[in-house]
Amino acid sequence: MTTLRPFTLDDLLSFNPVNLDPLTETYNLSFYLTYLARWPSYFVSAVSPRGKVQGYCMGKCEGEADLWHGHVTAVTVGPEYRRQGLAGVLMGGLEATTEGVKGYFVDLFVRASNGVAIGMYERMGYTKYRRVLGYYSGREE
Repeated sequence: MTTLRPFTLDDLLSFNPVNLDPLTETYNLSFYLTYLARWPSYFVSAVSPRGKVQGYCMGKCEGEADLWHGHVTAVTVGPEYRRQGLAGVLMGGLEATTEGVKGYFVDLFVRASNGVAIGMYERMGYTKYRRVLGYYSGREE
């Protein structure tokens, strides 16, 4: 059975199989460490009973005064664990964390070419607000 737990420094040494996906952004070490230090409740790992990282969700809380919202920086699941609802569980956790800080909404960016992810987010109730050209590195879509 999969367990959700806070992302740890040790996870940085074992999450490469989850990140080896052309549609998953991989960041430098300081980026992950910043999220771990500033928004630890928004950084969650899904692990197998044997401790293998199956996926993770990394996000943050943005805003000012009383106008807070959650932002999904990355949600990814290893290929062998996909199509089992794990990304939805991870997203649900981030949404609950945002509700806990009285956030108004959750936003995210997704590549226009990532139809599978777009479909998943639409089934979860997300809608397209706008398209940001040049947001992702690499080939423009």
